[in-house]
Amino acid sequence: MAELEVFSVERRGNVAIVWLDRPEKLNAMAPTFFRELPLALAEACSDPACGAIVLTGRGRAFSAGGDIQSFAELTDLTAYRRHLKLVFDAFHSVEKAEVPVIGAINGIAYGGGTELTFSCDIVLASDQARFSFKEATVGLMPGYGIVRGPQVIGVAWTRWLAFSADEIDAHKAKEIGLVQEVYPHDELLDQALALAGRIADHPPFAVRVAKNFINADNASRGMSDTIESTALLFTTDDHKQRVQAFLDRRKGA
Repeated sequence: MAELEVFSVERRGNVAIVWLDRPEKLNAMAPTFFRELPLALAEACSDPACGAIVLTGRGRAFSAGGDIQSFAELTDLTAYRRHLKLVFDAFHSVEKAEVPVIGAINGIAYGGGTELTFSCDIVLASDQARFSFKEATVGLMPGYGIVRGPQVIGVAWTRWLAFSADEIDAHKAKEIGLVQEVYPHDELLDQALALAGRIADHPPFAVRVAKNFINADNASRGMSDTIESTALLFTTDDHKQRVQAFLDRRKGA
């Protein structure tokens, strides 16, 4: 069993729950997060009985997105490219997981949290969930999100969210196709587990083949160009100044 710092894996019969388990940091995404996500999914799938995964967050957030402190630690274009490859590989690991992954979005899903939602096979949300691409506020773009977004929510809404950094609630997310169902907060996990259980009760090979066909070639569509473009944005003065301003505010400077 993998030793994980920011994820935990729980088994409920033929369903696994993969918890984003850094609630004190709103499940923010530092490099450890991206390294461990594929490991957590692999651990969930290591049980041959596992027929579906529920991906959800501890605490009041699904994920507040990228850990801004970790952005400040990136120093050059090579480091930016390496970081983005790590990020995209982590999101792809959800798409490529052997079994369907149901996102149970329990709270705020900002930046990478919304992008991670795009990678899930099915998405259910708490009525307390909130979604936003925050990247524009620090001079970046949601690289994975702008490639996958048109497939999930269409081109127009991808533009709106990526350009504006506006926040939308769970009901608007359902309206635009990001979320399939919205439930009262206290019912979300039970509803996600019930759906996962129905999926897991089907003959597994048929479900896995269907997932493979639906997600075929997702990893290659536009991603290399997006990595390069986003890496270049990391080098801009606008980005560096916005990150420093964020860190100064957090320190109370």
